[in-house]
Amino acid sequence: MVIDELRPMEAVPDAETAVDRLETLHAGATQALQAALNRYLEHRIPPDATERLQFRYPELRLTYQPTGPLPRLNRATAKFQAPGLYATTVTQPGYFCAYLLEQLRPLVRDYGAGIEVGLSAQEIPYPYIVEPGTDLGGSGVSASDLATLFPVPLLSVVGDEVADGLWLENPGDPRPLALFDGVRTDYSLRRLVHYTGSDWREIQPWILLTNYHRYVDGFVRHGLERLAAGEGERLVLPGGIVVERAEAASADPAALIAASPWHKYQMPAYHLVGRGPDGAPQGTTLVNIGVGPSNAKTITDHLAVLRPHCWLMVGHCGGLRQSQTIGDYVLAHGYLRRDRILDDLVPPEIPVPALAEVQIALQSAAAAVTGERADALKRRLRTGTVVTYDDRNWELRFTQERRRINLSRAIAVDMESGTIAAQGFRLRVPYGTLLCVSDKPLHGEIKLPGAANAFYERAVAEHLQIGLATLDALRSDRAGLHSRKLRSFDEPPFR
Repeated sequence: MVIDELRPMEAVPDAETAVDRLETLHAGATQALQAALNRYLEHRIPPDATERLQFRYPELRLTYQPTGPLPRLNRATAKFQAPGLYATTVTQPGYFCAYLLEQLRPLVRDYGAGIEVGLSAQEIPYPYIVEPGTDLGGSGVSASDLATLFPVPLLSVVGDEVADGLWLENPGDPRPLALFDGVRTDYSLRRLVHYTGSDWREIQPWILLTNYHRYVDGFVRHGLERLAAGEGERLVLPGGIVVERAEAASADPAALIAASPWHKYQMPAYHLVGRGPDGAPQGTTLVNIGVGPSNAKTITDHLAVLRPHCWLMVGHCGGLRQSQTIGDYVLAHGYLRRDRILDDLVPPEIPVPALAEVQIALQSAAAAVTGERADALKRRLRTGTVVTYDDRNWELRFTQERRRINLSRAIAVDMESGTIAAQGFRLRVPYGTLLCVSDKPLHGEIKLPGAANAFYERAVAEHLQIGLATLDALRSDRAGLHSRKLRSFDEPPFR
């Protein structure tokens, strides 16, 4: 029996019907897999070959057969690059409903695309339907036993070939409809829970990434203030601590942070949850990614499957110019990428452009929050190149690095910004960087203990507010934010 005999592809009339059908198929597949797994754990009755055929991701196919030239459209996404058949597998269609409709409706309206939905040949790995914290070991069944009877994650089918432009077109095979298929998405959803200490469903599409825990204090206070003012739905902290709107006015930020087991997670995340009129998430997430390009790449690899609207780096840096003062800001318009972690995927000679929409929003937010304009703002907000290193002790080889820093005209140094920008470029997520100068390594100005506390109290709160104000401004023009600068010539139709 082949999969098409069990569940053939079915033509559907519109985007809404397609998403409903995807939800039904995904629910049926996961429920069948869960039921078979429970039965085996309790009674040692394994699924047979026919039953296992049910454990499949739903597949979405679009056919574009034009009768004339391709439409000339200015938008960056929901576009066909050529006639043909496009396909992808889909997971969690209920969660991604608003995203799927946003992509499908223009493709049907403007191109007359035909839609088909059915079960795919791609199996759902059983670990992806087991709730986090479930102890399968207590059943007396080993992982190797389950791997012989149920689908398991296979690295051979989890990859970023589409995003990295490595997929090969084979005559007769569908072209990719999206950057990430169902199994790649599920892989990252589980990793997000592991790294951030949060249910992946709580992660919002407007993301701040920071390299210092003190920003967390300010974000929690901000979240409580927004909730008390009637904005947003709830504040979620690592470990599942939730503050509802009715509780916000009386909540103590310090006590909440102390109660949260954030230290158990490598990159704890905090979420001010909100929704737009269409029910899609519209709130803000802060992730403390810690120090270094490895963490920066790891978390953005996984956040990207959620198709966020923007991520911004708001962290600390070393100022490289005598004219800078501790507490000044650096707005990155270029990156000297010495992080090395993406050299094979986005070689250093590939330019990572500044995105005008993000740059303008960051500068306008800095002016609004600081209250400074013109020359006064220029003294505090310097625009230039940021060097991103993979070596925290780069100062120990300054004699080798000084010429490269000079040639780049760099004004600041850190360990994450270039990686985050390159990942945004690679994975088509709008990005930006606003850093705060915490020391001046070339000029002998270091963070002394007493001065550091005074600096942090003043600068961190203001810096965070600039990042939050930037995201508020960008929310008003999502279409402009998703620019064509991030799209390749053979881009999949879906954003």
